[in-house]
Amino acid sequence: MHGWTGRILRVNLTTGTHSVEATRADWARDYIGGRGLGVRYLCEEVDPRVDPESPENKLIFATGPLTGTNASCGARYMVITKGAQTGTITTSNSGGHWGPELKFAGYDMVILEGRAPRPVYLWIHNDQVEVRDAAHLWGKTVFETDDQLRGELAQPDAIIACIGPAGENRVRFAAILNDKHRAAGRSGVGAVMGSKNLKAIAVRGTGGVSLADPVGFLRAQWALKAKLKAHPVTGEGLPVYGTEVLMNVINEVGALPTRNFTEAQFAEADAIGGETLKETRLLTNKACFACTIACGRVNKLGEGSDKFAVTTHPRNWKIATEGPEYEPAWALGADTGVGDLDAVIKANYLCNELGMDPISLGSTIAAAMELYETGVLDDSVTGMPLRFGSSEALVHLAEATAYREGFGAEIAEGAMRLAQKFGQPDLFMGVKGSEFPAYDPRAVQGMGLGYATSNRGACHLKSYTIAPEILGIPEKLDPTVPDNKAYWTKLFQDVTGVFDAAGLCVFLTFGIGLEDAWPELACATGIPYTLEDLLQAGERIWNLERLWNERAGFTGKDDTLPKRILQEPIPAGPMKGRVNRLGEMLPEYYRLRGWTTDGSPTPEKRQELGLTGLPAR
Repeated sequence: MHGWTGRILRVNLTTGTHSVEATRADWARDYIGGRGLGVRYLCEEVDPRVDPESPENKLIFATGPLTGTNASCGARYMVITKGAQTGTITTSNSGGHWGPELKFAGYDMVILEGRAPRPVYLWIHNDQVEVRDAAHLWGKTVFETDDQLRGELAQPDAIIACIGPAGENRVRFAAILNDKHRAAGRSGVGAVMGSKNLKAIAVRGTGGVSLADPVGFLRAQWALKAKLKAHPVTGEGLPVYGTEVLMNVINEVGALPTRNFTEAQFAEADAIGGETLKETRLLTNKACFACTIACGRVNKLGEGSDKFAVTTHPRNWKIATEGPEYEPAWALGADTGVGDLDAVIKANYLCNELGMDPISLGSTIAAAMELYETGVLDDSVTGMPLRFGSSEALVHLAEATAYREGFGAEIAEGAMRLAQKFGQPDLFMGVKGSEFPAYDPRAVQGMGLGYATSNRGACHLKSYTIAPEILGIPEKLDPTVPDNKAYWTKLFQDVTGVFDAAGLCVFLTFGIGLEDAWPELACATGIPYTLEDLLQAGERIWNLERLWNERAGFTGKDDTLPKRILQEPIPAGPMKGRVNRLGEMLPEYYRLRGWTTDGSPTPEKRQELGLTGLPAR
């Protein structure tokens, strides 16, 4: 095989044994790799009704055929499992260098089964595979684990993917971190890894990735690189300001969710935005493997930031750290009403070191703050004032949540369970158990449809209609109307599936289309994919995820949005008076998908996509 290594590593953590098997060539062709191939294996091997934290659930790390090549941004790998936070099928994406290193070691995927009887880590060095004791690593932070493993393995170039205390303590939104700061962040994949007593996977590979047509691949690659460099977003905006360039853009149009979506503009947005970050905190850019954009930020803390003391582990006090990206800066900042940049940087740093998704953390703290402000909670429950804008509460809870200490144990359950427990389920701002990202769906109609229909719960990465609705890419759409949003949502969902499957970063889609990327994929694999083939592959992946969720108990009734989003208009700003008009978009979306009126893939659609062998709900 070309592009793919043709090998899958299967590890039984219960017995500590492993085996190597051939990658299914027919599945690789139809599902491409990464997210698609991982989902296909999960659907074949895991009962959708299992407890996400049971040994019967499996955890799959999957690369794409372009992962580890010199394709622009060919660094991505996916973690596929049943999410501990949502109960849905979960596909979490990460960059950095771990995915390429797994390819260099000779594997397309790692499938982890069972549960180790005690803490372990997995060591992969080309054909050498060992399940090793990790008792000495249990309880350590992400950074400590990374440093210690590379030292004791005597492999300074090994790349580590691991969990921190949050994953060990089964925080519902625990993440898996690699390269210390790159994260498979959402849906609780870190909690699933923790449930398996697996602390880390260390990888060192010395091989390469075979290309079917190296010359054609280079030609396609250079054409793509030139287009990315010339585009104002991928050639200027992201390299200069990182993803935080969006903070002021989204705030100005009145779509920045603030104080748990009670407002849609944040007066202190500029204080935590990309321009301020660059001018006052930025030390350098940082790129993932083969990345030509380098949107990563290495930032320093400012003067006076020592007020955010960390009492449990003062080793966390650092001068510089990576991030925050736009989504974490919004969740830890505007959504909680915190306009102190150092507090946001500090809380984001703790998320990386302790292994948590900052979007869910910030959103859950925001829900708790609204419960406190409305009198549902008081100091006797929370242990401290939880008012919107409290930097001290934000930083304190970031640490307490990872260790499930005090009220942090409630935050660790996520916003949906928190709101339900205290009798206010309507204060959960999310879908299918997953908290919203940083765009108010009342202001941007397409994002609301994307949130509602996302297979893994509320997600911006599966259908980023902000591109056309706000940024005008590839064409400008009016964000305030529902017209044509079903078409664009479906298209983006299918296209994103292809990028995730190929091993490419979705940020490429700002500057190129699928028509620009498919020649690389064809030259790498030797399969004469057409553009239509790839679009159908993306649609196949989406429908397969949908069918798995149906078997897990989800239906079209779960394709909805909170009451606040559907019935409570934005109170002020450019989008004042607007609600999301999901009811006008959803039927058209189902029709375009070839689904029934209640949101289930029809027999005809299943036949068209080759999914007839799977059981219906």
